[in-house]
Amino acid sequence: MRQSLSRVWPETDHDGRGHRRGTARRPVVERVAGWSARHRKTAVFGWLLLVAVIFMAGQALGTKSVPSYDPGQSGQAQRTLHQLTGNSSGPAAESVLIQAKTAGQGWASDAQLRQAAGQVVAALAALPNSATDIRSPLGSGGQALVSADGRSALVTFQVPGNPDHAAQAVQPAQRAVAAIQARHPDLVIAEAGDASVAGAVSHALGSDFHQAEATSVPVTLILLLVVFGSLVAAGIPVLLAVSAVIAAISLLSVVSQWLPVGSSTSEVVLVIGMAVGVDYSLFYLRREREERAKGSTVAQALQIAAGTSGRAIVVSGLTVMIALSGLFLTGLSVFDGVAFGSIAVVGIAVAGSLTVLPALLSWLGPRADGGRIPFLRRAARPSTLWAMVVRRVVRHPMAWGGAAAIALTALAAPALGMRIGYPAIDAPSGLAVVRTMNSIQQAFPEGPSPAEVVVTGPDLSGPAVRHALAALQGRAAAGGTIREPVTTAAVAGGRALLVSVPLAGRGTGTVSDDALVRLRTQILPSTLGKVAGVRYAVTGNTASDYDFTQQMHARVPVVFAVVAVMAFVLLMIAFRSLTIPVVSICLNLLSVGAAYGLITLIFQDGRLQGPLGYTSFGGIIAWEPLFMFVFLFGISMDYHVFLLSRIRELQSDGSPARDAVIDGIAGSAGVVTSAAFIMVAVFSVFATLSLLDLKILGVGMAAAVLIDATVVRGILLPAALALLGERAWYATRWPRRPRLGKEL
Repeated sequence: MRQSLSRVWPETDHDGRGHRRGTARRPVVERVAGWSARHRKTAVFGWLLLVAVIFMAGQALGTKSVPSYDPGQSGQAQRTLHQLTGNSSGPAAESVLIQAKTAGQGWASDAQLRQAAGQVVAALAALPNSATDIRSPLGSGGQALVSADGRSALVTFQVPGNPDHAAQAVQPAQRAVAAIQARHPDLVIAEAGDASVAGAVSHALGSDFHQAEATSVPVTLILLLVVFGSLVAAGIPVLLAVSAVIAAISLLSVVSQWLPVGSSTSEVVLVIGMAVGVDYSLFYLRREREERAKGSTVAQALQIAAGTSGRAIVVSGLTVMIALSGLFLTGLSVFDGVAFGSIAVVGIAVAGSLTVLPALLSWLGPRADGGRIPFLRRAARPSTLWAMVVRRVVRHPMAWGGAAAIALTALAAPALGMRIGYPAIDAPSGLAVVRTMNSIQQAFPEGPSPAEVVVTGPDLSGPAVRHALAALQGRAAAGGTIREPVTTAAVAGGRALLVSVPLAGRGTGTVSDDALVRLRTQILPSTLGKVAGVRYAVTGNTASDYDFTQQMHARVPVVFAVVAVMAFVLLMIAFRSLTIPVVSICLNLLSVGAAYGLITLIFQDGRLQGPLGYTSFGGIIAWEPLFMFVFLFGISMDYHVFLLSRIRELQSDGSPARDAVIDGIAGSAGVVTSAAFIMVAVFSVFATLSLLDLKILGVGMAAAVLIDATVVRGILLPAALALLGERAWYATRWPRRPRLGKEL
């Protein structure tokens, strides 16, 4: 078989349209696929060895926790703290709620409430590694820790040590509080705070990841069985996708030595890797099957698939990676690990599609159709349904295209009112710790997480600084935008001060944001700002969310513009046309806009809260729109480039423009629809997970892919091409001999 491939591949050196050409002009993708087919054992086992080596390297190095800093003044404060203490934030703050279950009970009259508070204080004092700086209603100034109705009280403390490990350090305190709750069944005694919420969210993320991993792979395999009707053929895309995901996640461990890699990065890499890995394999396999069904040998079918689908995969993969690289332009370090992991998994999937995939297919030959499933046909025929739809579209492009454009524009319209931000508690509402946080906020409505002012400079214990802090305390006592109690703690052996300043409002929203801005621009300059040599920066939950959102508003237009321009240049080189890139970008923006409008309708306006299991906070989590844009803009090019390549192939073979559109879309509709439904199924898994950001991501991207593969590619694209006719493919004068168009 190897000798046969060595003979047949050069002798049938054509370009996928039956045109003979010399071996020297053979495109790179065909040469790579030809080498892989002739050296299939080397290609297959070399791929598996490479994945194994990357995996072992990742396991050996482990994931390092490189700090991720917020933008703006929050990031400045975090860097200062990290340089001085090795931590990028102050100690994690915790609160223990002690609340009477009946309205008649009160702090002043109920001895049981006071007894429980004393027990909590004693239990925490016995755990110096879990609790320090304990404050309670029983101490001096403790009246501020009793609710206005007297029914609730708080015991607050800080978790010592590295805040990154606070979720583990606080566990003894949580167990102690739970034991006291068991002794007082008539009271509510529960703990919540930075450390306990972080631990609960981390556990939920881990559970979600395992659920997504356990669900997405079987769902993908089942759908591929339906598509191919064969166990072997269905297993090949899953093998490529899973190996690409394993390699990319292992690479994240390597780059985590230098880049911050967040806890949710693996979930993002998983979903992107499964999506593109299956898509690319599907495109290649279906074309190879189609050519074999026409009578080509395995070698001939592989060469044609490499020259057509292989080239489309390269262009599509480069477009996806260019779009994802836009995340680096945000200036947000939290996106660095996500961007690297996403780009890596796409690049690995492209490399696998060009090497190990043709090697496997040449090795298996007709055995790739083995393990046939009864009652499931493997068809590689044009879609009759889509041929009928597209024929009507190209006959009346203005009517069909106009109606589809109006419908998607109407769906996108709610996005004009999109508000980005963060919920007061960014965690699943069903968690016990979140319910406790909500109870605390209801009992103490003016008690959000305080702003944390990091103060550095000479003589921080001197009279000038003390006078400034007293003035700050006086501003808080007067009420208004900042509240009492203002507390000060020395850190790093007195080289810095950490001043906690409670803000008006609930920590999120206009009231708290305005209080933060006034603290930064008016109150601090008029107090600490007047002390010579003193520097300060404000961080904290409210400040971090505010700075992140402001950075997003500032950078999103830049990311959109750069990604669009780079995609334009790549598509212009690939298709040697100015019109095709413009049409492609406009259609992609329309489908992204429709997805934005849909998530605004559902999640911002609070629809489907029951079926989807979430609680709306009246906005969209700040990072989601940008990430959805770069991902959807890139991933929609999978279908777009695949369809355009097929249409252009038919036109180059002599078909009239409109016939090429009909036959190209009808002939590709099966693989595009199959790939889209698989991707929709994978994304839909994320809509069932517990975290709100994953739900928004799952619903938004599943809807966008479905819209993109049906309305956009089945109606808007053929309508646009029918209206443009041959003008769509007018070649540009520059570059005269595009390397991408000729050499790939």
